[in-house]
Amino acid sequence: MIDPMGSLASTTLLVFVSAFSFAQAIPPKPPDVPAQEKPFIGEYHANGALANILERSGKLYVSKEKTECALTPESAGEFQTSAGCALGKKISFEGHEGTIESLSMDRSSFDRAQLGDVAHSFHIAPVHPVGELRREALAAQPSAQPAGLRKPDLVELVKLDPTVHLDIRYAGTNNFMGTPFYTQARAFLQRPAAEAVVRANRKLHAYGYGVLIHDGYRPWYVTKMFWDATPNDKKDFVADPKKGSNHNRGCAVDLSLYNLRTGKEVEMPGGYDEMSDRSYPGYSGGTSLQRWRRDLLRAIMESEGFKVEKVEWWHFDYKDGDSYPVLNIPFEKIGD
Repeated sequence: MIDPMGSLASTTLLVFVSAFSFAQAIPPKPPDVPAQEKPFIGEYHANGALANILERSGKLYVSKEKTECALTPESAGEFQTSAGCALGKKISFEGHEGTIESLSMDRSSFDRAQLGDVAHSFHIAPVHPVGELRREALAAQPSAQPAGLRKPDLVELVKLDPTVHLDIRYAGTNNFMGTPFYTQARAFLQRPAAEAVVRANRKLHAYGYGVLIHDGYRPWYVTKMFWDATPNDKKDFVADPKKGSNHNRGCAVDLSLYNLRTGKEVEMPGGYDEMSDRSYPGYSGGTSLQRWRRDLLRAIMESEGFKVEKVEWWHFDYKDGDSYPVLNIPFEKIGD
């Protein structure tokens, strides 16, 4: 969603991208968390406080403020904390039908945060009615363009490589505003950026993954709708239409990974378009496998001239984006 350039490095990623070499820089793929432990992993909130249940090196941990303690299963839904843990001796979870809804520790109860996942997008309540936003955005125009910009050459990604898969969230209702923005589920980029995505996709095949595109070129009026709809406390996750965006220039792509064997989207530490700290490229929560996939995607995309956005693990800006104009062309009018 967002477009300002930036980077938030994690320790793992410094290893990934420094003196980049696929043979040496990609660490071994970690195993997934046992099925019986995965439901507990997530963020839990109470009165402004955050308790995070995460996995690292095959073990569950609870993290709160600057305190982190290892967890050892004791009985169904109950864990013992490591010796001397300042958070208490035990943590218990409650829920029903396999869904964890809360945790209790040190006489405090925390409710599980309801955030996005691979199947369901994070949602906001638009600050203005969507119909009103659409009318105003379609009637507006981007700022005047500087002279000497490159001639656009938008190409459709799937026509370059059919193993690039699409899940264009803004063509349906499974997005952060719950409404369609596009009439066609298509993804375009400027040719150099599109060819770089194809090269990244082929590199990912060696790890058993392919790229899953959520968005590429975005008409400017949609960026304006996003900005005008989003509450001020979440503006970091959307682009200011006064400046335009690399999505509007056809030089930004939102993407995740799918499993080549199953064709299904894989889990990351946070969901697409999620306006939370789980979206940061350096977020340390979730599971080791989720973080490894996220970091693998970043390493390979950055090896092909992209740069990850500082608050969105899925958003990558291609180099030289500012050399292209901000565009406001609907998909239907983009030629083959």
